[in-house]
Amino acid sequence: MRSTLLALLLLMAGCNDENSRDEDARLVEAAARGDLTSVREMLRRGVDVDSRDARGRTAVTAAVYADDLELVRALIETGADVDVQDEIRTNALLATGEMGNAEILRAVLRADPDLTRTNRFGGTALIPAADRGHVDVVRELVRTAIDLDHVNNLGWTALLEAVLLGDGGAAHQEIVRILVDAGANVGIADFEGVTPLEHARRGGYDEIVEILSP
Repeated sequence: MRSTLLALLLLMAGCNDENSRDEDARLVEAAARGDLTSVREMLRRGVDVDSRDARGRTAVTAAVYADDLELVRALIETGADVDVQDEIRTNALLATGEMGNAEILRAVLRADPDLTRTNRFGGTALIPAADRGHVDVVRELVRTAIDLDHVNNLGWTALLEAVLLGDGGAAHQEIVRILVDAGANVGIADFEGVTPLEHARRGGYDEIVEILSP
């Protein structure tokens, strides 16, 4: 009898854990859809705002990728931890560097994120923002205490990525200007010893060459 009862209790505990995991995943899925109504309902029922899905992603990070400002704000107001990183090391702040929504970035910054967190490439939020041409996000980030000269695993700073991975157009020109004006070190070279100025010359980016020239 005791063994049967114990087995039943263990089964029930397992079912409860599975249901909890399902609820966690549903919260993140709802956030990824931008479904604020469902997210609020689940939180009202007591689902943890920092629940993770199978990839370790939280609802607030999913909401950033959904480009949903209202949802991001709602989750942060509920106490979401914007520093939690998923299995590929992405979190809410790092996602803003990829997505480029300055309003969402400002919402995340109000949650006092850890600016030193890095993505799977070893880069801060500033680096993908610079290479993807997200001018307003770069402008916002350089006003924080983020390291302008952080070097990622590829050996590139935000300035190097703006030149190397940019197209030399107006957006990347402005980003280079913003970084230089903010005090980024223009002399930091990549792992092969090539500086941003030399890369700009090789790419034929005359406007960027002018910005970077002493």
